[in-house]
Amino acid sequence: VWINTGSLNTARYDHTASVLLNGQVLVAGGVNSNNYLSSSELYDPSTGAWTATGSVNNKRVGHTASVLLNGQVLLAGGSDPKNAALGNSELYDPSTGAWTTTSSMNNARAVHTVSVLLNGQVLVAGGNDPNYAALSSSELYDPSTGVWTTTSSMNNARKIHTASVLLNGQVLVAGGVNSNGILSSSELYDPSTGAWTTTGSMNSARNQHTASVLLNGQVLVVGGTNGTSFLSSSELYDPSTGVWTTADSLNYARYMHATAVLTSGQVLVSGGYIRPNAFSTAELY
Repeated sequence: VWINTGSLNTARYDHTASVLLNGQVLVAGGVNSNNYLSSSELYDPSTGAWTATGSVNNKRVGHTASVLLNGQVLLAGGSDPKNAALGNSELYDPSTGAWTTTSSMNNARAVHTVSVLLNGQVLVAGGNDPNYAALSSSELYDPSTGVWTTTSSMNNARKIHTASVLLNGQVLVAGGVNSNGILSSSELYDPSTGAWTTTGSMNSARNQHTASVLLNGQVLVVGGTNGTSFLSSSELYDPSTGVWTTADSLNYARYMHATAVLTSGQVLVSGGYIRPNAFSTAELY
Protein backbone atom coordinates (compact mmCIF):
# COMPACT_ATOMS: atom_id res chain seq x y z
CA VAL A 1 0.00 0.00 0.00
CA TRP A 2 1.28 3.47 -0.93
CA ILE A 3 0.47 6.34 1.43
CA ASN A 4 0.90 10.03 0.69
CA THR A 5 3.44 11.93 2.77
CA GLY A 6 4.58 15.54 2.86
CA SER A 7 5.27 17.28 -0.44
CA LEU A 8 8.60 18.77 -1.46
CA ASN A 9 8.86 22.53 -1.06
CA THR A 10 9.92 22.72 -4.72
CA ALA A 11 8.66 20.38 -7.44
CA ARG A 12 11.60 18.81 -9.28
CA TYR A 13 12.79 15.96 -11.46
CA ASP A 14 16.19 14.60 -12.53
CA HIS A 15 17.42 15.27 -8.98
CA THR A 16 19.15 12.96 -6.50
CA ALA A 17 17.99 11.50 -3.18
CA SER A 18 20.37 10.27 -0.48
CA VAL A 19 19.62 8.54 2.83
CA LEU A 20 21.82 10.21 5.47
CA LEU A 21 23.29 8.36 8.44
CA ASN A 22 20.68 9.99 10.71
CA GLY A 23 17.89 8.51 8.58
CA GLN A 24 16.85 11.76 6.92
CA VAL A 25 16.74 12.00 3.12
CA LEU A 26 18.59 14.74 1.23
CA VAL A 27 17.20 15.77 -2.17
CA ALA A 28 19.42 18.02 -4.31
CA GLY A 29 19.31 19.81 -7.64
CA GLY A 30 17.15 18.85 -10.59
CA VAL A 31 14.87 20.90 -12.79
CA ASN A 32 11.40 22.42 -12.52
CA SER A 33 9.53 23.75 -15.57
CA ASN A 34 12.82 24.15 -17.45
CA ASN A 35 14.39 26.02 -14.51
CA TYR A 36 17.49 24.34 -13.12
CA LEU A 37 17.48 24.27 -9.31
CA SER A 38 20.17 24.99 -6.76
CA SER A 39 17.89 24.26 -3.82
CA SER A 40 18.08 21.15 -1.67
CA GLU A 41 15.81 19.90 1.09
CA LEU A 42 15.60 17.30 3.83
CA TYR A 43 12.85 14.76 4.51
CA ASP A 44 12.32 13.66 8.11
CA PRO A 45 10.68 10.21 8.19
CA SER A 46 9.54 10.75 11.79
CA THR A 47 7.37 13.73 10.83
CA GLY A 48 6.84 13.28 7.10
CA ALA A 49 7.92 16.90 6.59
CA TRP A 50 10.38 18.48 4.15
CA THR A 51 12.56 21.42 5.22
CA ALA A 52 14.88 23.57 3.12
CA THR A 53 18.61 23.22 3.67
CA GLY A 54 21.66 24.80 2.01
CA SER A 55 21.72 25.39 -1.75
CA VAL A 56 24.23 23.74 -4.04
CA ASN A 57 26.91 25.97 -5.53
CA ASN A 58 26.24 24.78 -9.08
CA LYS A 59 22.81 24.06 -10.55
CA ARG A 60 22.85 20.62 -12.14
CA VAL A 61 20.89 17.65 -13.47
CA GLY A 62 22.11 14.18 -14.44
CA HIS A 63 24.56 14.28 -11.53
CA THR A 64 25.32 11.67 -8.88
CA ALA A 65 25.15 11.83 -5.08
CA SER A 66 27.09 9.53 -2.75
CA VAL A 67 26.88 9.20 1.02
CA LEU A 68 30.47 8.94 2.25
CA LEU A 69 31.52 6.86 5.25
CA ASN A 70 31.95 10.11 7.23
CA GLY A 71 28.29 10.98 6.61
CA GLN A 72 28.89 13.78 4.13
CA VAL A 73 27.31 13.68 0.66
CA LEU A 74 29.42 14.05 -2.49
CA LEU A 75 27.68 15.60 -5.51
CA ALA A 76 29.59 15.08 -8.76
CA GLY A 77 29.24 16.10 -12.38
CA GLY A 78 25.97 16.41 -14.26
CA SER A 79 24.83 19.05 -16.74
CA ASP A 80 24.44 22.79 -16.19
CA PRO A 81 21.60 25.01 -17.47
CA LYS A 82 23.39 25.27 -20.83
CA ASN A 83 23.33 21.45 -21.02
CA ALA A 84 27.12 21.31 -20.76
CA ALA A 85 28.70 18.46 -18.81
CA LEU A 86 30.25 19.52 -15.49
CA GLY A 87 33.50 18.45 -13.88
CA ASN A 88 32.99 20.16 -10.54
CA SER A 89 31.90 18.46 -7.34
CA GLU A 90 30.76 19.58 -3.91
CA LEU A 91 30.15 18.24 -0.41
CA TYR A 92 27.12 18.53 1.87
CA ASP A 93 27.76 18.49 5.62
CA PRO A 94 24.64 17.37 7.51
CA SER A 95 25.96 18.93 10.73
CA THR A 96 25.93 22.43 9.20
CA GLY A 97 23.51 22.09 6.29
CA ALA A 98 26.10 23.75 4.04
CA TRP A 99 27.55 22.81 0.65
CA THR A 100 31.25 23.44 0.00
CA THR A 101 33.18 22.92 -3.21
CA THR A 102 35.79 20.18 -3.37
CA SER A 103 38.23 19.36 -6.16
CA SER A 104 36.93 18.84 -9.70
CA MET A 105 36.98 15.58 -11.59
CA ASN A 106 39.61 15.15 -14.28
CA ASN A 107 36.86 14.68 -16.88
CA ALA A 108 33.59 16.58 -17.04
CA ARG A 109 30.77 14.04 -17.23
CA ALA A 110 27.02 13.56 -16.90
CA VAL A 111 24.76 10.47 -16.77
CA HIS A 112 27.72 8.53 -15.33
CA THR A 113 27.67 6.03 -12.47
CA VAL A 114 29.05 6.35 -8.97
CA SER A 115 30.00 3.64 -6.48
CA VAL A 116 31.19 3.94 -2.88
CA LEU A 117 33.88 1.29 -2.48
CA LEU A 118 34.42 -0.74 0.68
CA ASN A 119 37.56 1.33 1.43
CA GLY A 120 35.49 4.53 1.41
CA GLN A 121 36.76 5.87 -1.89
CA VAL A 122 34.28 6.82 -4.61
CA LEU A 123 34.49 5.43 -8.16
CA VAL A 124 32.88 7.31 -11.05
CA ALA A 125 32.76 5.63 -14.45
CA GLY A 126 31.71 6.56 -17.95
CA GLY A 127 28.99 9.07 -18.76
CA ASN A 128 28.96 11.65 -21.53
CA ASP A 129 31.53 14.36 -22.14
CA PRO A 130 30.77 17.99 -23.08
CA ASN A 131 30.28 16.84 -26.70
CA TYR A 132 27.76 14.17 -25.57
CA ALA A 133 30.16 11.35 -26.52
CA ALA A 134 30.31 8.34 -24.19
CA LEU A 135 33.39 8.13 -21.96
CA SER A 136 35.45 5.07 -21.05
CA SER A 137 37.42 6.90 -18.36
CA SER A 138 36.96 6.35 -14.64
CA GLU A 139 38.36 8.09 -11.58
CA LEU A 140 38.51 7.84 -7.81
CA TYR A 141 37.68 10.42 -5.14
CA ASP A 142 39.49 10.10 -1.82
CA PRO A 143 37.44 11.75 0.96
CA SER A 144 40.51 11.97 3.20
CA THR A 145 42.32 14.25 0.74
CA GLY A 146 39.46 15.65 -1.35
CA VAL A 147 41.36 14.73 -4.51
CA TRP A 148 40.24 12.95 -7.70
CA THR A 149 42.75 10.64 -9.41
CA THR A 150 42.32 8.79 -12.68
CA THR A 151 42.24 5.01 -12.62
CA SER A 152 42.21 2.62 -15.56
CA SER A 153 39.59 3.06 -18.28
CA MET A 154 36.75 0.68 -18.99
CA ASN A 155 37.05 -1.62 -21.99
CA ASN A 156 33.96 0.01 -23.50
CA ALA A 157 32.90 3.64 -23.42
CA ARG A 158 29.36 3.81 -22.04
CA LYS A 159 26.73 6.12 -20.60
CA ILE A 160 23.29 5.57 -19.04
CA HIS A 161 24.61 2.24 -17.73
CA THR A 162 24.48 0.73 -14.23
CA ALA A 163 27.17 0.06 -11.62
CA SER A 164 26.80 -2.32 -8.68
CA VAL A 165 29.18 -2.91 -5.76
CA LEU A 166 29.37 -6.68 -5.29
CA LEU A 167 29.76 -8.35 -1.91
CA ASN A 168 33.44 -9.05 -2.74
CA GLY A 169 34.06 -5.32 -3.24
CA GLN A 170 34.35 -5.42 -7.02
CA VAL A 171 32.14 -3.17 -9.15
CA LEU A 172 29.98 -4.61 -11.94
CA VAL A 173 29.16 -2.23 -14.80
CA ALA A 174 26.49 -3.37 -17.26
CA GLY A 175 24.88 -2.14 -20.46
CA GLY A 176 24.54 1.48 -21.51
CA VAL A 177 25.06 3.08 -24.87
CA ASN A 178 27.92 4.46 -26.97
CA SER A 179 28.50 5.40 -30.60
CA ASN A 180 28.16 1.74 -31.58
CA GLY A 181 24.67 1.47 -30.10
CA ILE A 182 23.04 -0.11 -27.05
CA LEU A 183 25.39 -2.46 -25.17
CA SER A 184 24.98 -5.95 -23.73
CA SER A 185 28.55 -6.07 -22.43
CA SER A 186 29.52 -5.92 -18.78
CA GLU A 187 32.81 -5.57 -16.96
CA LEU A 188 34.30 -5.68 -13.48
CA TYR A 189 36.47 -3.14 -11.64
CA ASP A 190 38.84 -4.55 -9.03
CA PRO A 191 39.78 -1.87 -6.45
CA SER A 192 42.82 -3.90 -5.36
CA THR A 193 44.41 -3.65 -8.83
CA GLY A 194 42.60 -0.68 -10.37
CA ALA A 195 41.91 -2.80 -13.45
CA TRP A 196 38.75 -3.44 -15.50
CA THR A 197 38.15 -6.92 -16.91
CA THR A 198 35.34 -8.09 -19.16
CA THR A 199 32.84 -10.57 -17.78
CA GLY A 200 29.80 -12.28 -19.31
CA SER A 201 27.49 -10.28 -21.56
CA MET A 202 23.81 -9.84 -20.78
CA ASN A 203 21.30 -11.75 -22.86
CA SER A 204 19.72 -8.47 -23.95
CA ALA A 205 21.42 -5.19 -24.81
CA ARG A 206 19.87 -2.44 -22.69
CA ASN A 207 20.25 1.01 -21.22
CA GLN A 208 18.17 3.08 -18.81
CA HIS A 209 17.63 -0.14 -16.87
CA THR A 210 18.22 -0.80 -13.17
CA ALA A 211 20.58 -3.15 -11.34
CA SER A 212 20.07 -4.41 -7.78
CA VAL A 213 22.46 -6.45 -5.62
CA LEU A 214 20.39 -9.20 -4.00
CA LEU A 215 21.01 -10.56 -0.51
CA ASN A 216 22.57 -13.70 -2.06
CA GLY A 217 25.12 -11.54 -3.89
CA GLN A 218 23.64 -11.95 -7.35
CA VAL A 219 22.72 -8.87 -9.42
CA LEU A 220 19.23 -8.45 -10.86
CA VAL A 221 18.96 -6.28 -13.98
CA VAL A 222 15.46 -5.14 -14.91
CA GLY A 223 13.82 -3.46 -17.90
CA GLY A 224 15.28 -0.62 -19.93
CA THR A 225 15.31 -0.19 -23.69
CA ASN A 226 17.27 -1.84 -26.50
CA GLY A 227 16.83 1.14 -28.79
CA THR A 228 13.85 -0.25 -30.69
CA SER A 229 11.57 -1.48 -27.92
CA PHE A 230 11.01 -1.16 -24.19
CA LEU A 231 11.91 -4.23 -22.17
CA SER A 232 10.02 -6.28 -19.62
CA SER A 233 12.84 -8.81 -19.40
CA SER A 234 15.11 -9.24 -16.40
CA GLU A 235 18.24 -11.26 -15.83
CA LEU A 236 20.58 -12.36 -13.06
CA TYR A 237 24.37 -12.10 -12.86
CA ASP A 238 26.18 -14.70 -10.76
CA PRO A 239 29.56 -13.34 -9.59
CA SER A 240 30.82 -16.87 -8.91
CA THR A 241 30.49 -17.84 -12.59
CA GLY A 242 30.41 -14.50 -14.43
CA VAL A 243 27.30 -15.67 -16.26
CA TRP A 244 23.95 -13.94 -16.88
CA THR A 245 20.77 -16.03 -16.88
CA THR A 246 17.26 -14.91 -17.75
CA ALA A 247 14.86 -14.32 -14.88
CA ASP A 248 11.11 -13.81 -14.70
CA SER A 249 9.79 -10.91 -16.78
CA LEU A 250 8.09 -7.84 -15.38
CA ASN A 251 4.34 -7.56 -15.72
CA TYR A 252 4.92 -4.28 -17.57
CA ALA A 253 7.79 -3.22 -19.81
CA ARG A 254 9.35 -0.09 -18.31
CA TYR A 255 12.43 2.10 -18.42
CA MET A 256 13.68 5.08 -16.40
CA HIS A 257 12.09 3.31 -13.43
CA ALA A 258 13.54 2.78 -9.94
CA THR A 259 14.28 -0.31 -7.88
CA ALA A 260 14.99 -0.90 -4.19
CA VAL A 261 16.03 -4.05 -2.34
CA LEU A 262 13.79 -4.45 0.71
CA THR A 263 14.95 -5.89 4.03
CA SER A 264 12.89 -8.98 3.20
CA GLY A 265 15.14 -9.56 0.18
CA GLN A 266 12.40 -8.75 -2.31
CA VAL A 267 13.00 -6.11 -4.99
CA LEU A 268 10.50 -3.27 -5.40
CA VAL A 269 10.22 -1.90 -8.94
CA SER A 270 8.30 1.37 -9.24
CA GLY A 271 7.31 3.86 -11.88
CA GLY A 272 9.02 4.28 -15.19
CA TYR A 273 8.03 5.60 -18.55
CA ILE A 274 6.78 4.36 -21.90
CA ARG A 275 5.89 7.11 -24.33
CA PRO A 276 3.71 9.01 -23.86
CA ASN A 277 2.89 7.92 -20.30
CA ALA A 278 4.65 7.73 -16.96
CA PHE A 279 3.75 4.74 -14.76
CA SER A 280 2.41 4.82 -11.23
CA THR A 281 2.43 1.01 -11.00
CA ALA A 282 4.83 -0.97 -8.83
CA GLU A 283 5.68 -4.66 -8.62
CA LEU A 284 7.76 -7.01 -6.48
CA TYR A 285 10.36 -9.59 -7.49
